[in-house]
Amino acid sequence: MAEKFDVIVVGAGPAGSSAAYTLAKAGLNVIMFERGEYPGSKNVMGGVLYRHQLQEIIPDFIEQGAPFERPIVEQRFWLLDEQSAFQAGYKGLEWAKPPYNNFTVFRAKFDQWFAGKAVEQGALLINETVVTEVIVEDGKVIGVRTDRPDGDVYADIVILADGVNSLLAKQLGFHKELRPDEVALAVMQVINLPAEKIEERFNLEPNQGTTIEIFGDSTKGMLGTAFIYTNKESISIGVGTLLSGLMKHRIRPYELLETLKHHPLVRKLIEGGEAKEYLAHLIPEGGYHSIPKLVGHGVMVVGDAAQLVNGIHREGSNLAMASGRLAAETAILAKQVGDYSENLLDTYRIKLMESFVGQDLKKYKDAAHTLDRHPQYFKEFIPMINRAASEMFTVDGASKWEKQKRILGMVQERGTVNTIRDLYRVWKVMK
Repeated sequence: MAEKFDVIVVGAGPAGSSAAYTLAKAGLNVIMFERGEYPGSKNVMGGVLYRHQLQEIIPDFIEQGAPFERPIVEQRFWLLDEQSAFQAGYKGLEWAKPPYNNFTVFRAKFDQWFAGKAVEQGALLINETVVTEVIVEDGKVIGVRTDRPDGDVYADIVILADGVNSLLAKQLGFHKELRPDEVALAVMQVINLPAEKIEERFNLEPNQGTTIEIFGDSTKGMLGTAFIYTNKESISIGVGTLLSGLMKHRIRPYELLETLKHHPLVRKLIEGGEAKEYLAHLIPEGGYHSIPKLVGHGVMVVGDAAQLVNGIHREGSNLAMASGRLAAETAILAKQVGDYSENLLDTYRIKLMESFVGQDLKKYKDAAHTLDRHPQYFKEFIPMINRAASEMFTVDGASKWEKQKRILGMVQERGTVNTIRDLYRVWKVMK
């Protein structure tokens, strides 16, 4: 006879482990399936994890040995041109003290640890198992079918945390095939570098880290970002851009990464490092408009499978953890009242959209598509900002009045009305 659980969780990433941990801690009988050899073996992330959402689930996560690399004390932003960068950022030493603000991580380590914590609470983790389909009876999801012999497993609720291209959500008709402008391809390389070199080059003390988000030349005018993150004894460097842009311009993602690594402002930061790993991963970038149906009879969708990524603020794992926790809390409520209908489970969707997850995605609902449709923000504005900064900070005997006139001339060169219209458009979608 096939086994029956209270809840099945498909996927052991941050969303799935958040759900499994919360469920098991509440005493529910939960099983979590992971297709990889171990949780994290098939995952890649730029490398930043936020504290708050993890702390809501495991308050003493630091004492429990969460495998972080460096607490981030500085966040920098570069508007990159071919030979220059307009830079902004914030460095706060309050972030250097526990419980910190955010951290760099390696997903292979973190996901294993997080799933292990769910197991400690009582969840059953099954690795190297592919869930091939959900089992539906009379319009209700009642379990899953796996690629193992006699692999049917049943439950009152199934939580889908199976990633960006969720085949199970597609099977249910919750979403269609993702368009190329709804998905980004991120490529990343881990470069080994001694800790003292990292601290010297990034102006850090031991156990402090920096993130650099890079816009402009790193993606050759396409919508996307590059990044440099400091780990204990390595640097994560990568580029992510929409598939639609890569297809249109016929650019291979590794070419962007190599160009970034050889940029004169980047080259010295990684000089002498030893390339350790090369990783690639799809990231959902459709935002608010791409969120699929999240709830059905006996089923909820969380994390990347629900397209929960805020690309403007490069947030994904924290949204995933929040969604997993909210789905688990809804499942606990459903178990208490014995109601697994879509109407009851819709509590999850309502709470998700009322939380920072839904509110932030709604705030930036048109931002990515607007920037993608208007490449001048990357191709024209960023070079113009760099030229203006160079003009203002170059001491050449001209008065500052004259320099302001020259900068105004740059605006007039591309058209004052066009510039005002472009600025208003981007303000409207970001406000």
